[in-house]
Amino acid sequence: MIYLLEKFEKFLTITFFAILSLFISTNLFAATIKDVSNIVGVRSNQLIGYGLVVGLNGSGDSTSSKFTNQTLSNLLKNVHVQLNPKDIKSKNVAAVMVTATLPPFAREGDKIDVTVSSIGDATSLQGGVLLITPLKAVNGKIYALAQGPVTMGGFNLRGGKKQKHFTTTVKVLNGATVERSVIWDLYHQKFATLSLKQSNFNLAINIQNKINSFFKQKLAVAIDPRSVKLKKPKNITMPEFLAKIEKLNISLPQQNIIAINENTGTITAGGDITINPSVIIYGNFTIKIKNPTTITELARDLKKSNATPQDIIAILENLKQSQNLNAKLIIN
Repeated sequence: MIYLLEKFEKFLTITFFAILSLFISTNLFAATIKDVSNIVGVRSNQLIGYGLVVGLNGSGDSTSSKFTNQTLSNLLKNVHVQLNPKDIKSKNVAAVMVTATLPPFAREGDKIDVTVSSIGDATSLQGGVLLITPLKAVNGKIYALAQGPVTMGGFNLRGGKKQKHFTTTVKVLNGATVERSVIWDLYHQKFATLSLKQSNFNLAINIQNKINSFFKQKLAVAIDPRSVKLKKPKNITMPEFLAKIEKLNISLPQQNIIAINENTGTITAGGDITINPSVIIYGNFTIKIKNPTTITELARDLKKSNATPQDIIAILENLKQSQNLNAKLIIN
């Protein structure tokens, strides 16, 4: 059985849920080509920025955080308020690092989520508002601007109501606006390359044979255990070609795999993947697995809880990192 221990309370039997969808597959070794590979050049980009969260109820950085006071002083100068950083005594402000992932083919005006993490001695970012923060890529160029109220990730199982969850890492949902696109001319390409998420000669050959068999011509060539080179047929565009390829089912090597789609919350896994006895401290709760169980039992016993897709992924990642989950995680 699986139990959930809320801090200072006894264990409660809980059930697992997915906000969007949770699908447990009965075929342990089947997945789509999209699940096991990426298209070279079609990738996300990491963004980072430095900013301030304001409006905190005394839980911000202390006056000893000189970089926070200096940043606030510089900000006030922009609105024609001259103030010496040494004179700032407020604890309602926190210096933060802001990170985000710019999806492939993102366009100006698109909204993306951002993660906000305190870098000072703030005790909580709850109730704060992130001030406008430029987000840059490794090339130093600004690709998005972030701003907005932060959101917390704590939930109370009884009635599904949110509970206070004091944390120094929070989210701003749809909090950044894309200001610069990463353009890649896919339409006019004649060749593309699939990059496998794991190095495996057999898998590369299986993908090559599956594509060639489906299109009834030699369009795919496995050039190493991680790469399959593709040649576009003459009668369709490259986007159409890749769309067809991504949906093709492929037989995977004999390996336990859990495929997770973060966008849809879908989890595809073999029903007999086992989880060893373990204890996971997550947020305000501790998940305790007393006896070996399967992913199917985990899904059934946790069906009615208020976990988000991100919560599910975090739980599985913790199980994997502690070597209590006998499977490979593939997160798209």
